[in-house]
Amino acid sequence: MKSRIIAIATSAFLLVAGALSAWTQTSPAGQAPLLPAPTTNPLQIALLRWYKANLTGTKFTVGSQPYGVCFDGANIWSANYADSTVSKIGAADGANLGTFKVGTNPVGVVFDGANVWVSNSSANSVTKLRASDGANLGTFGLGGAVWWMTFDGSNVWVPWGNNMVAKLRASDGKNLGNFTVGNGPIAAAFDGSNIWITNANDGTVTKMRASDGTIIGTFAVGLGPLGISFDGTYMWIANRDAGTVSKLRASDGTAVGTFASPGAPYGVAFDGKNIWVSGTPYLLELQGTNGQIMTIVASGSAGIAFDGANIWVGNGFGSDWLTKF
Repeated sequence: MKSRIIAIATSAFLLVAGALSAWTQTSPAGQAPLLPAPTTNPLQIALLRWYKANLTGTKFTVGSQPYGVCFDGANIWSANYADSTVSKIGAADGANLGTFKVGTNPVGVVFDGANVWVSNSSANSVTKLRASDGANLGTFGLGGAVWWMTFDGSNVWVPWGNNMVAKLRASDGKNLGNFTVGNGPIAAAFDGSNIWITNANDGTVTKMRASDGTIIGTFAVGLGPLGISFDGTYMWIANRDAGTVSKLRASDGTAVGTFASPGAPYGVAFDGKNIWVSGTPYLLELQGTNGQIMTIVASGSAGIAFDGANIWVGNGFGSDWLTKF
């Protein structure tokens, strides 16, 4: 056991050392190597958060096994799988602002500008909570297990069952259509015009036109794709079973890179400049331009969200806390 721990620690050290080595620039003879200027998100500078993230992280207690995480502009919401609740946490100070009962085994949360939608995986339903006070505004059933959703400005898109995605009108939850995608749809993202779905069981992502659900294309990625995020130009996908992250050009689905992600990557978030990948046993920061590992933190994590200054992860695997970096 001891040798195993040492091996893991050594691997992590070598990964970080390798990343630092790749960053090093040529310097004048006799001087220490130079590192490039920090690639900081301008929004963080404006918020006087120009320094690197607190890589130790600050923990805040929520419900049991928080898998999904989202930001509503002021607060962080977590879907707590094991106790079928949702927690609301103040992003500024981590204050617990409420715990709300939802359906069985919630996994995903998404904000629509006024309300938080929760996917209840074992109840085959989604619940709509008013963000201001957590009031339950309705629960809407589907025909199978439901997973991680996205919002397109008017509608909530919900992967469900073996190969379906539902389009629910956010104003009243009306189902506007069910669309066939790949095998095992599990997470969704919006690129401004189209919906992207990760199909966990066939190693693909599906691109759908948001206006009418027309399938535009299906693109191969790695094994077991799960989390997905849009950076303004590219889609980033965490391939959990392959230990990689794929980068696809959103305009046409062309693969522009596949990057090693040590362990089992889970969720993806964009911080305005770089890509953060949750997973086990690491949380990673990848450079947005080339996928190079910039930061590696030993922190087993599931859901992930960016609040404009900090990264939040749900430590969903047997824990009851969120960590703020």
